Amino acid sequence: MTPSTVPGNAGDGLSAAAPSTGRPIPTSEECTDVSAPLPAFGAGNPSADCIADSAGGLTFDLDVPGHPADAAHWSAALVLRRRGAGAAEDHDEEVRLPLTPNGDGRLRAVLPSTVALPEGRWDVHVACGEAAAQRLVPGLADLRSLVDRRPGPSTSPLAVRIPYATKHGNLSLRSWLRAPHAEAGDLRVAATGITGRGTLYRVESPAEWLAGAVVEARCRRAPDLVRTAPVTAEGQDFSFTLAFAELCEEWRGGPEVWDLWLRGPEGAAQVRIARILDDVADKKQIFTYPAQDVAAPYAPAQVGPYYTADNDLSVRIDERPPVGGR
Repeated sequence: MTPSTVPGNAGDGLSAAAPSTGRPIPTSEECTDVSAPLPAFGAGNPSADCIADSAGGLTFDLDVPGHPADAAHWSAALVLRRRGAGAAEDHDEEVRLPLTPNGDGRLRAVLPSTVALPEGRWDVHVACGEAAAQRLVPGLADLRSLVDRRPGPSTSPLAVRIPYATKHGNLSLRSWLRAPHAEAGDLRVAATGITGRGTLYRVESPAEWLAGAVVEARCRRAPDLVRTAPVTAEGQDFSFTLAFAELCEEWRGGPEVWDLWLRGPEGAAQVRIARILDDVADKKQIFTYPAQDVAAPYAPAQVGPYYTADNDLSVRIDERPPVGGR
């Protein structure tokens, strides 16, 4: 069974509309943010259009009310601050990008893919001189290059940055930085288990790495509790089938989560299976899969895959509600 596409709601939802030039940046309801109301760029909130490139870079073009681009101060900067970071002076948690006139009356900042941006959520501000930084609001987004992205051969970390609008209407980025990376593809859910496909990136010889690889399901409740499924590989693509009964053998009732990893040759880095190579910042409410009733002796368990808040692939076991809600 293939995933259903639903509108986002409070939690993680984003619009799943196909990307096009100039479409609004999608909204994530998961996030909270704090706006800085002290204007350095005139009255009103500056807005930024975003253009993504296939390497993982982003270009920001800013409209700044009351602040003509030809009068841009040398200190004007786009400031990225990592959500939940410590002190603002911690340069690992703040990235400043210079703002310069782009020739059409606006200011431009560029975040190249070569600039390391640790994983997490980054709030986007604009700052000038000694004035307090202001939150930016999203303009239009061209994220076409992120759809069905297939990175080229490389062993360097894979950079993924997806802009989105928070529930308060401010601009933020979701960032991933992974090497190796196992990109989840199609998932088919049956009464007995799931069959999944994926693609391995950022290893020197994917076919060799996948030879003898397995998918590991790791129980969060008991980290030493692991179930494995063999992998069938073709080049850098792989597939696997994971039986629900094996995950239910140790089930004691109540919610339980198993995280899915790809394990290759001895000594190689183990890889969390995730879905990040598209323009959807939060998959949890967009790519949904129906829970399946598991037959005796594991009833009344219901099992199904889902994407976490970090877009990692996991499997959840719940207890089936009694008939009639009692």
